[in-house]
Amino acid sequence: MFAERTAHGVTYMTAPNIEATHAFTIRIGGVSGGVYATMNLGINRGDDPSRVRENYDIICRVLCIRAGDIVCSRQVHGKNVRVVTREDCGDVCTPSPCEADGLITNEPGVALMVFTADCVPILLHDSQKGVIAAIHAGWRGTAMDIAGEAVRKMAKIFGCDNIQAAIGPCISKCCFETDKDVQEALYDALGEEAGYCIESLGDKFMVDLKEANRLLLIRAGVRDIAVSDECTACLPEKYWSHRRMGTERGSQAAIIAMRGSKL
Repeated sequence: MFAERTAHGVTYMTAPNIEATHAFTIRIGGVSGGVYATMNLGINRGDDPSRVRENYDIICRVLCIRAGDIVCSRQVHGKNVRVVTREDCGDVCTPSPCEADGLITNEPGVALMVFTADCVPILLHDSQKGVIAAIHAGWRGTAMDIAGEAVRKMAKIFGCDNIQAAIGPCISKCCFETDKDVQEALYDALGEEAGYCIESLGDKFMVDLKEANRLLLIRAGVRDIAVSDECTACLPEKYWSHRRMGTERGSQAAIIAMRGSKL
């Protein structure tokens, strides 16, 4: 089970199998107001930049990391996974020029962050090799197997063969009604196994992106996988949800950094 933790007035979620410092943030505990209340980490949502920066300061204090040690990217719903170093760290409140939906590092002290508001956040950690990854998987990224791409890159570049994975809070099957294009894309990715994560409702389909990514991680060789049971669309008081709130909303983040101990 994922655990709900609170420190310095900030509540966040952690996975039971990730030993690196990490958090799946929720919308409680920041300083933003109005439609962005209160823990908004989205830098391009229209929120007051000074409040977003203060939110970063708060969550960084909770995790004992520095905002200047974070690497993030411009997410484009693709499958590009980048290996990053300390040279890629920058001002978290300045939009990144780098397009990627997955980040990997083996540098201690470097924190990786991806943003979501219904899409699937996935954190990966090989404690033996000292490698971490953060993945943003919308339905397009899921269909392109970005999670498997990250696992294979970790194995090829760093020799990772004992990866723990955590699939964080995101929209669940109960709320993710789609058209046929999503169903077809997932069948292309998973073959007949897609039937385990798709329910047909005539010309509409209820899709379980958590299960799709779990199956793709298993295909990539990952066996230790924790999956959050919470749906971002079902819990708008706790999570930002694009499906529920539209474009006037904040973003939560999944953050991971190697610090040697579990939160």
